[in-house]
Amino acid sequence: MGRGMRHRLTGPQVEQLWKAWHAGDSATAIAATLSKPLGTVHGVLKRRGGIAPPARTRSSRVLSLADREEISRGVVAGETPAGIARRLGRHRTTIGRELARHGGPDAYRAAAADRAAWEHARRPKRCRLATHRRLCALVAARLAQRWSPEQIAGWLATAFPDDPTMRVSHETIYRTLYVQTRGALKRELLAYLRRQRILRQRRQRAAPVPRGIVDAVSISERPPTVEDRAVPGHWEGDLLAGAKNSHIATLVERHSRYVHLVKVPGKDTESVVAALLREVQRLPKGLMTSLTWDRGGELAQHQLFTMVSDAQVYFCDPHSPWQRGSNENTNGLLRQYFPHGTDLRPVTQPQLDAVAKQLNTRPRQTLNWKTPAAVLASYVASTG
Repeated sequence: MGRGMRHRLTGPQVEQLWKAWHAGDSATAIAATLSKPLGTVHGVLKRRGGIAPPARTRSSRVLSLADREEISRGVVAGETPAGIARRLGRHRTTIGRELARHGGPDAYRAAAADRAAWEHARRPKRCRLATHRRLCALVAARLAQRWSPEQIAGWLATAFPDDPTMRVSHETIYRTLYVQTRGALKRELLAYLRRQRILRQRRQRAAPVPRGIVDAVSISERPPTVEDRAVPGHWEGDLLAGAKNSHIATLVERHSRYVHLVKVPGKDTESVVAALLREVQRLPKGLMTSLTWDRGGELAQHQLFTMVSDAQVYFCDPHSPWQRGSNENTNGLLRQYFPHGTDLRPVTQPQLDAVAKQLNTRPRQTLNWKTPAAVLASYVASTG
């Protein structure tokens, strides 16, 4: 027996593998459960990009194993193809072709014919992006601009409302990227996704470490007008960390999801507060009335920030990054531009402004596929 044959997975084992993977089990845990090498499991996952193949079904129009058993019995009993067809409610040519395809009446065996037909029916349907080249080109271009598949799918529906051929779901985009046998989108486009993985899998996020802040105002004291996002002017902020103790300050407006990126020379509170105050001066007057921050000590001088900017600072509860979810999401998007381990010190403020502009001109599902820039601009225009 060949070396590879010893580790080949059976059909039930492959089904078990995909069920475990969908449930969130790691490849290592699945290999241990199946008593197979990790490389064998990883090979199955990699061929499909971590996306389970759809379950195969047999059409009601084709012959079943039971039908083929009746054909076999009819042949042994000396029935003609026409007689077998009448008994099964099929056309006589269907029975004639079935016998001819599988060795004729003398060699016909129901089980063998059924297995051969099942294998012969493996004709993968070409995906939508492979058959609609204009749609594929638009999707590829937007991916290269670092739009997410969800943003692309939503934008297409609004950009081409009367053209049903210019529609594709975000799941189809993901599948076409990760399952390269579909042959539409190049694997290189994976580099533009927010999370660059060779396998599609569930996300996990670690909670931040809390720090003590003197006279911190808890997020529980934040007024309802901030909570419901109905009125612009309330922001969330945090530091994005890079290599060699480098950082970028990120600010996100809760109503419009508008992003500002701020270059900071250091993580100390004096540097961060000074940089934030300079950024506030760039905003239209009155557009920042509150700021919700993590428990990091970089905003220990929050009282100075409030005094100069007239914006109240609220601090999240320990281990609760979801309380500033818009900012957390933005920090994740920024990893497309500044992956973990990037030295952020050479990055200039104009470069940060250019990245922020890209984020602010992407359509967002939570904004009914409008862009943050458009939402904020309409508010500023309405207030004069």
